Amino acid sequence: MAGESGLDVDEWDCGTWHEPTMGVELHTDDGCYSAVWGSSFDHYGLEVYREPMTAHLRMIGEQGGSAAVDVTDHPCWSGVVGRKLTRVEIAWGQDSPSCPRVPYAIRLGAREKAVWIAAGRPAAWPPSGDFTLGTDDVMVLFTPELAAEVGFPSL
Repeated sequence: MAGESGLDVDEWDCGTWHEPTMGVELHTDDGCYSAVWGSSFDHYGLEVYREPMTAHLRMIGEQGGSAAVDVTDHPCWSGVVGRKLTRVEIAWGQDSPSCPRVPYAIRLGAREKAVWIAAGRPAAWPPSGDFTLGTDDVMVLFTPELAAEVGFPSL
């Protein structure tokens, strides 16, 4: 949230990627899932729960809280919204051999389209094209080229 009142939706749509910051709520025929950053693995990673965002975030839509933005009709999401997922994969990361492996992202694939939901953020603001993974933020990537640039293998 941004603005003087703290109720304006902050900038999140960066073209080929989105920055929802706290997480993404997904609705499927099987129910509601949330992909949020967390530290269950002893380091920031992406955690997926079979519950709505309200189970993990407080004050959604309130001053000082997080904004709820419906992206169902957004063109970048059109490749997976309303389609059967044919591949769901986890991209694991490890900062060093002494650190545990951490789930940095999930890839949701429907036919030739894919979306990567990751624990990460731009390395600088305004974004310069460099990203940092394993942070206390969530970002969504929409192109395989950008996903490869961020460091995800072609799954």
